[in-house]
Amino acid sequence: MSTSADGQLRRGLQNRHIQLIALGGAIGTGLFLGLGSTIQMAGPAVLVSYAIGGLIAFLIMRQLGEMMTQEPVAGSFSNLAHKYWGDFAGLFSGWNYWFLYVLVGMSELMAVSKYVHFWYPDIPEWQTVLFFFLLINLINLANVKFFGELEFWFALIKVAAIIGMIILGGYILFSGSGGELSSVSNLWKYDGFFANGAYGVFISLAIVMFSFGGLELVGIAAAEADDPQRSIPKAVNQVLYRILIFYFGAILVLICLYPWTMLANTADQSNWTAYMQASPFVLIFKYIGSDTAAHILNFVVLTAALSVYNSGVYCNSRMLFGLAAQKNAPRIFTRVSANGVPVVAILVSSAFTMLCVILSYAMPEEALGILMSLVVSSLILNWAMISLTHMKFRKAMLAKGETIIFKAFWYPFSNYLCLAFILLIYVNIYLLGMKGAVYMAPVWIFLVWLGYRAKRALGAVSK
Repeated sequence: MSTSADGQLRRGLQNRHIQLIALGGAIGTGLFLGLGSTIQMAGPAVLVSYAIGGLIAFLIMRQLGEMMTQEPVAGSFSNLAHKYWGDFAGLFSGWNYWFLYVLVGMSELMAVSKYVHFWYPDIPEWQTVLFFFLLINLINLANVKFFGELEFWFALIKVAAIIGMIILGGYILFSGSGGELSSVSNLWKYDGFFANGAYGVFISLAIVMFSFGGLELVGIAAAEADDPQRSIPKAVNQVLYRILIFYFGAILVLICLYPWTMLANTADQSNWTAYMQASPFVLIFKYIGSDTAAHILNFVVLTAALSVYNSGVYCNSRMLFGLAAQKNAPRIFTRVSANGVPVVAILVSSAFTMLCVILSYAMPEEALGILMSLVVSSLILNWAMISLTHMKFRKAMLAKGETIIFKAFWYPFSNYLCLAFILLIYVNIYLLGMKGAVYMAPVWIFLVWLGYRAKRALGAVSK
């Protein structure tokens, strides 16, 4: 390991790696597990929920893409918040992002245990969590090119599988082999397209936004991209289009293959945590008598969750590296190995994620639901910081007369729209019964502020 405090990350990620890293981060538990609850809430109109969520995600991605194309630095928007907004904004952005992906890592590992349970119900979930925790962290301690290549294939497997599922589902639907229950009329046959009204669409948005979390990994990867001014805009534009196609295509086929009312009953509807543990993609093929497809899909969703955790370990360590470079984290986190990997940052982040092994042992039934609600709260705080930082960034660029290489859409209207939507999601979370996640947000901001004040006080004393 390099003993220098000024270790440098290696630029070893190509355009195909950048695109698949972001794609891999966004296609995971939110789609494969969370979809069951959104269908229950919105019915077939869940397609509208994903359209709204996709639009907001796209606007925020463009804002992040503009900043990272202009200044591709370690620490992503945290570094830019520090530069264009202030020390506390940079510190909070970075630590909130780090906290977010500790939670994401925990929730994805818990999801992995659910998928393995589908095959091996006798294996304790904490053992599954521990095994994959060790495996993924060993991968991330290798060269960044190895990580990028592995994530490329991880993401490729699930993308190919979703396309295959759409094709297979379409064949089952139009060949008639799915039986009388498989029909396009399922979109409106059971209480109409807006079966649960506009409220159903609204109340599902929190879980929908969880599904789109992970797109911002593009910004983290910018510091190790070979050609960020070309690869970042390309990745931002292409990834979201692809995700919308995959989400819409998969959900459309899913609802047509089996009545949404019966699909929604795959878990106890009165128990949000239990409902999140049902995987409609697996169950639907099992229901229509295709056990082979169900096993293949279970492998795919397992791969998807591992892919998101893999990406999360990567971005967590890079965020700690960036925070240390800003002097908002201990300087030791800038130390890198001979291969340019921030080993200390990986090990410390993983130590906190290790708590999920304890959670999975102590409360295996409730842990996943609790973690996912906390993830949604941290995620939308993260997106709010991106949008607010972008406003400061653009104002500074205009003042300096700089030419923007990759402009975000509709500045500043899109920023205000995204921020208003984020406030709406907090209302949504509260109504869903995840009150703890809502209360956590101000407490978390206050705790980070206390840390910031302590940092300043210690800095003043040391002078």
